[in-house]
Amino acid sequence: MRVRFLCIAGLAAWPTCVNIGHTADTSPVAQSVAETQPGRIGSAVERTIRPMMEEFHIPGMAVGIVVGRTTYVFNYGVASTQTGKPVTNNTLFELGSISKVFTATLTSYAQVGGYLSLSDTTAKYLPILSGTAFGKVTLLNLGTHTAGGLPLQVPDDISNDAELLQYLKNWRPSCAQGTCRTYNNPSIGTLGLITAKAMGGSFETLVEQQLFPALGMRNSYIDVPRIKMADYAEGYTNTSASVRMTPGELWREAYGVKSTAADLVRFMEVNMKLAVTNGWLQRAIEVTHTGYFRAGVMTQDLIWEEYSDPVTLRTLLKGNSPDMLFKSTPVTELSPPGRGRDDAWINKTGSTNGFGAYIAFVPKRRLGIVLLANRNYPIEARVTAAYKILTSLSD
Repeated sequence: MRVRFLCIAGLAAWPTCVNIGHTADTSPVAQSVAETQPGRIGSAVERTIRPMMEEFHIPGMAVGIVVGRTTYVFNYGVASTQTGKPVTNNTLFELGSISKVFTATLTSYAQVGGYLSLSDTTAKYLPILSGTAFGKVTLLNLGTHTAGGLPLQVPDDISNDAELLQYLKNWRPSCAQGTCRTYNNPSIGTLGLITAKAMGGSFETLVEQQLFPALGMRNSYIDVPRIKMADYAEGYTNTSASVRMTPGELWREAYGVKSTAADLVRFMEVNMKLAVTNGWLQRAIEVTHTGYFRAGVMTQDLIWEEYSDPVTLRTLLKGNSPDMLFKSTPVTELSPPGRGRDDAWINKTGSTNGFGAYIAFVPKRRLGIVLLANRNYPIEARVTAAYKILTSLSD
């Protein structure tokens, strides 16, 4: 039998694991790391997560691990300091910009289904942009942050699609498209808007009613339903004030997903071809792993960020640094694009005012990790913790 464990840990208790099924992987790759007892996995997580939670005053965390074909979820602390409710397997965390990978996946799925092509320009779907600089931007540019220099956030004075389109109509690039990477929300948000238009539905409905079910993610939402609000963790600022995200223009497409560690473990399994899904969706996911641009130390895939494995912690920290987030980086287009390498560390960070998240996986080694926290703590700490845990499981 393949074994899947869900582990629960309070701040004062050692994690306990509950077997919830699946078959064992007897391949040599899996045996080299996956014939570990839950205690070893728990120890690797424990000695890294507890000190980090204490250092950054993180009320609660959920940690998902994939090792071979065995999966674990470890829950720590509380979802709310006001009520003392513990983090459980059903606790929903804000994913922040990890939401972008689902937008990219939906777009890729739309391409496989013939609804659009990444080589299309925005003006094809938004005719008001015809003859403008933004109208010439391709959907690929939107999904790789290479449109030509958009701001990190949608300007505060934009509150609806009409105002957004007027802004994009007047936008002027700071570099030629495809020559610089400027991380931002407007481009991926616009990509999600276009994808929904091309597929003839609302973005939220397409994600919640088609994409999440196809991925096997049963507890993930953009708009959390009322019956699930009790599971929605409170987020906390650096001053320990309670906060949840404030919706704004393109929030659903750029940073709106709330999910559990267990659902993101499932997502990693699908991305590493360790879980079966439909053929169209699997092909779409493979496209999101395509390397399109070289940007500093990393390769920019369709939203995902990729590094050759093995990778050093120093390289990961540089690729996930404030400079990569806030500054423009020159890029080199890969021709032909690099398709679906298994020997890669693939990752994405995500933050909102009260939550911090990180996801990383290495398909060849069948290793993956997701860290979800209800405080926005430093990205450097997240990457370091994930690296330490996965490296210890590779030894």
